[in-house]
Amino acid sequence: MTPVTFTTKDHVAMITLNRPERRNAINQELLIHLYNAVERLASDDQLYVGIITGNGPSFCSGLDLKVLQTENLFNPRGDNKDFPDIIRDCSKPIIGAINGHAITGGFEIALNCDFLIASEKASFADTHLKVGIHPGWGMTQHLQAAIGIRRARQMSFTAQFISAQQACEWGLVNEVVPHESLMDRALEIAEQIAAVNQTMLPVVKSLINYQKSHVFDDAFTHERSEFKKFVQSHFVV
Repeated sequence: MTPVTFTTKDHVAMITLNRPERRNAINQELLIHLYNAVERLASDDQLYVGIITGNGPSFCSGLDLKVLQTENLFNPRGDNKDFPDIIRDCSKPIIGAINGHAITGGFEIALNCDFLIASEKASFADTHLKVGIHPGWGMTQHLQAAIGIRRARQMSFTAQFISAQQACEWGLVNEVVPHESLMDRALEIAEQIAAVNQTMLPVVKSLINYQKSHVFDDAFTHERSEFKKFVQSHFVV
């Protein structure tokens, strides 16, 4: 069974973590297929947006501890790229459709998506401190950016789960929907994204992401500067 499936509908790619017997836990083969799937989305001119979800009752339960000592989970393809690198290089929006538990590394997969839609059955936990594993895919940065530093401290320090509804109230997920409606809603949003101007979409995504590494004033100045270049290249001034 392929650990990650890749299907398309019109201009939307659906990437599904597919180890339900292990709650979609992360092993080397899953990572290789996941990285390849995101790169396929990034390189296909006919695909405008992606959705990452999980098969079964869990979105992703994190690293598969059974293979932690026997498989290369930190450089799975031998190219020194890991998930944040692959996501950063994808200029197309990626929606996380969180169908169940998103735990530690699985939570980090979700946090690296552009935004999240959650099933009412979804839940989230950072258990790095419970299992004694160092965060490496942005947990300590993405989580506090999403919910604020004090709530992030509480989640990480206690390793406790929060529900989909709590996640929505804290701003971690955009919407909570009935479980059976999750993919329909994610596809609906993806189709809305696919209907906008595809030349400008990666530009706007890049401008939004620019503030992650710059203070507000610098990011604002950057947007204005890029706007002036756009006007000069598209209009008579």
